[in-house]
Amino acid sequence: MQHTMVERELELKLVLSPERSVPVPARLIYRTDDPYAVHITFHVGSDQPVNWTFARELLVEGVFRPCGHGDVRVWPTKMDGRSVVLMALSSPDGDALLEAPAAAVSAWLERTLRVVPPGSEPDHLGIDDGLADLLTPTPADDLWLRDPWPSDESKDGE
Repeated sequence: MQHTMVERELELKLVLSPERSVPVPARLIYRTDDPYAVHITFHVGSDQPVNWTFARELLVEGVFRPCGHGDVRVWPTKMDGRSVVLMALSSPDGDALLEAPAAAVSAWLERTLRVVPPGSEPDHLGIDDGLADLLTPTPADDLWLRDPWPSDESKDGE
């Protein structure tokens, strides 16, 4: 099964205070081999980018209404007359509030929903193919199916 990736580069804003934010280059990634998840990579000026993965459904819902609990919360709002999506991310390393343009996030999400419509995610997991591969006998299986210990009822040792 060939897998598809839907990507979008965009600039988010890391909200430091109500008056101050800094731009953060980011990449939104959706992979059909991981159909329930969205991946966001932030380039925050360190050697390694920061990667977050959470449910696509959470981001889809968060474009329309507040949702999420714990580590990831998403909600729509207006900032300076612009429609934005806010993402509050929390980890043991720290917390971040990120602002994303709602139109760009929505357009990207629509592309992911066209590639894998809601409810069809299990079809893209490849579980049936994986199980078939695991359960298909191989020539080496014959070795394991034979009795490794000769029977005590052997005629040679009488």
